[in-house]
Formats: sequence, C-alpha cells, structure tokens
Amino acid sequence: MPKAKKRYSFYKTCTWRVLASLDTFLLSWLITGNIVAGMSIASLEVVTKMFLYYAHERQWEKFIRTR
Repeated sequence: MPKAKKRYSFYKTCTWRVLASLDTFLLSWLITGNIVAGMSIASLEVVTKMFLYYAHERQWEKFIRTR
C-alpha cells in the first residue's frame, strides 16, 4: 500500500472526526440540556470512533484491492 494512500486515509479520518464530533456534541447537548455532558460524550466519541473509522477505511481498501 503506497504511503500516500495511508496518509490520505489519515487526513480524511481527522477531518471527518471534527465534523462528526461537532455533530455528536450538539446532539448530546440538545438531548441532555447540559453542555458539560455534551462535551464529555463528544470527547469519548472522538477517541473511539477515530480508531474505528481508520480501521474500517483500511479494510475497505484491502477489499477493493482484492477485486
């Protein structure tokens, strides 16, 4: 796998996390009515989903290469 593709996946992961985490924060805040709870939920979500997304992206790349 070329390093450029891995780098692209990493950058794509990071930019998506910013957008998705902002969404999670806003929804959590609206549902709970508590800004601290919204930030806590979004903070945990950043860590877990960033790794999950990267792994998912890499698996799709492997799948595409086998076709």
